[in-house]
Amino acid sequence: MITETRPAAAGATATARLGLQLPALALGFVMATLDTTIANVAGPSLRSGLHMSLTGLTWVMSGYVLAFASLLLLAGSLAGRFGARRVYLAGLGLFTLASVLCAAAPVTGVLVAARLLQGAGAALFMPSSLTLLLAAFPGGRERARVLGLWSAIVSTAAGVGPAVGGALVNAFGWRAIFLVNLPVGIAGLVLARRHVAELPGRAGALGLGGHALGMLALAGLSYGLVQGPEAGWDSPVALGSLAVAALGAAAFAVRERRSSERIVPAVLIANSRFRAASLIGFVFNFAVYGGMFVLALFFQQARGASPMEAGLEMLPAQLVWLAGNILYSRLGRRVGNRAALGAALGLAAAGMLTLALTVSAAMPYWVIAAILTVTNLGVGVASPAMTGALMEAAGPAHAGIASASLNANRQIGSLVGIAVMSAVLGGVSGWYGGVAVVFALMAAAYGAGALAGWLGLRARRCVPFPGE
Repeated sequence: MITETRPAAAGATATARLGLQLPALALGFVMATLDTTIANVAGPSLRSGLHMSLTGLTWVMSGYVLAFASLLLLAGSLAGRFGARRVYLAGLGLFTLASVLCAAAPVTGVLVAARLLQGAGAALFMPSSLTLLLAAFPGGRERARVLGLWSAIVSTAAGVGPAVGGALVNAFGWRAIFLVNLPVGIAGLVLARRHVAELPGRAGALGLGGHALGMLALAGLSYGLVQGPEAGWDSPVALGSLAVAALGAAAFAVRERRSSERIVPAVLIANSRFRAASLIGFVFNFAVYGGMFVLALFFQQARGASPMEAGLEMLPAQLVWLAGNILYSRLGRRVGNRAALGAALGLAAAGMLTLALTVSAAMPYWVIAAILTVTNLGVGVASPAMTGALMEAAGPAHAGIASASLNANRQIGSLVGIAVMSAVLGGVSGWYGGVAVVFALMAAAYGAGALAGWLGLRARRCVPFPGE
């Protein structure tokens, strides 16, 4: 439990708390991030090891996304009802157990089911971890530092994930990519039980009917976007799934307007800062993950790199996120989230627009890498600034559902980004013409995020955190 300290010892105590609670709450994100990036490089080994079809491999990769996106809002409500620490521990335990089941899977169907359980576990612990982290460090200056360090840990995991995955698969086979989660998960459970304080839950209805409609909408959207490129966007599967998503979203909106127990509280919907941060989350992941999907293909198929070479060529731009996260821990507390987001996403937009206008077969790799590195420095600053802006807008009373809402918006942005970028590559003649359009879309998304941050974050947050 966190105890109050005398002012003279506050600095030392805060450092000690940071040293124990930050890794306890970051390990879940690290595990989920590593699992996603590692699994991507293990695709061929998974197919040969379980003799699975391409459709089976697609479901192994997308099953996690389906469960994760569909359950996030419910997980946020559960954290508010039963306590964020309890839900965090349950999610971390479920994810760890599901990882063991993945490693032991004898056939494709079992592996897909275990991946669905992993997605459910991640949905439980991801929003709860942010709620617990920001409650433990409520001061504005301290929170900026912690968010920067927390994002740096997660960004490092994302950057080294492909290299770690390749090494594990080469040395031990595909099952090792899931078994690596076992020690990480156990360490996270032990640290969280010992060093993270519980936040009391609040009595009230969970609004299960609304959650069911929201899950239906997200599941339909996810399924349609995953199956669309394979089955065809005009296929009954894709059109039917997207129709289900639209009907589910409409029914969810109607229920939210009429219900006295809203899933997303009316005070948040009315808060311009919350709406702006939510929009930024969508366009941010649209650009980042849509862009990562295209770049991996671009380096291999347009510029002749092997999978390992492509991973190494992407590594500098990915690892610079770490520098951006650390920069935010200093910059954010000085200039605030509004200015940090505007500058960082503006820089990212300028970088991608430069690539869109200049990319060609004659452009040396080091020029592409330099522009991507500068771009991702801005992305690295924007990631924790976006989270900080949303949690400031939500306040402690709505931190859990706000975090879940942000993660849901970001996950939808990833799905839409990958689908749109894939459609662009298939519809534009030539690799360089296609990636130029993709880079222009990324620039537009980052620019929209910068504008939303600058205009939408002007209003004073409605519920300040304690101590500010």
